[in-house]
Amino acid sequence: MNNRNLSFWLFLAPALLALTLVVFFPFIYGFIYSFTDWNGLTASKFIGLANYVEVFQDAEFLDAIVFTVLFAVVSIILVNILGLSLALMVTQKIKSNNLLRTVFFMPNLIGGLILGFIWQFIFVSAFSAIGDALGIEALQGWLSTTETGFWGLVILNVWQYAGYIMIIYIAYLQSVPQELLEAAEIDGASAFQRFWKVKFPLVAPAFTISLFLTLSNAFKLYDQNLALTNGGPFGSTQMLAMEIYNTAFSDYEMAYAQSKAVIFFILVAAVALTQVYYNKKREVDL
Repeated sequence: MNNRNLSFWLFLAPALLALTLVVFFPFIYGFIYSFTDWNGLTASKFIGLANYVEVFQDAEFLDAIVFTVLFAVVSIILVNILGLSLALMVTQKIKSNNLLRTVFFMPNLIGGLILGFIWQFIFVSAFSAIGDALGIEALQGWLSTTETGFWGLVILNVWQYAGYIMIIYIAYLQSVPQELLEAAEIDGASAFQRFWKVKFPLVAPAFTISLFLTLSNAFKLYDQNLALTNGGPFGSTQMLAMEIYNTAFSDYEMAYAQSKAVIFFILVAAVALTQVYYNKKREVDL
């Protein structure tokens, strides 16, 4: 091994060590514990696949999966549409570009719990006051039903994350050669045609990255769910991360919660890798 390779591995060693201790070892130990009856305190015994069999009979866990998948689908679509729209807007030749980019990105800098409490105030207090003043019943009682709780979570997630996704699209939009756009304009292409035929294919890698990030974020959402609805009413807006957390630290069924976490990991990994695979193929086709 030459000095260059040695230096490379020496610089990489602290990160690899931290990753191994914080991620790999806990994951392996958690997977092993999922085959036991460990409750976090007393000694455990091997019980085979009993936890996994019970998971697929757990109505609360299955409901959380359905709710999380629906939330992920709606959030991913809206976040990417809004993020791309904002990126297209702030890459135009207008004087307030930098200010708008900062304003749109700022919600991503606010912590999830704080955002949850801010939007809880908006939905509960502000919406109710506006509904009372204007006589609009639809604005009253937000977060008190499953449907409004669902859309409250979607609105919060889109508002927080769209600015971050905007930055990714901006990076790719600014790398589009101006010569191609000018040639298309000379050929008589409209603004929409220039976007659809020139810009859209060239920013395909941005879609792969953005879809992966929004998908993983939507599935792993916890702090906003906790602060905004806390899973209510009656657990109907409880997402997978919260359901697993409650199983572990409220019911003290650590091994059972770990088996849910393993299934959760497999689900997210399968969806994310499938999405990346098909988007990469699409990039090649384009």
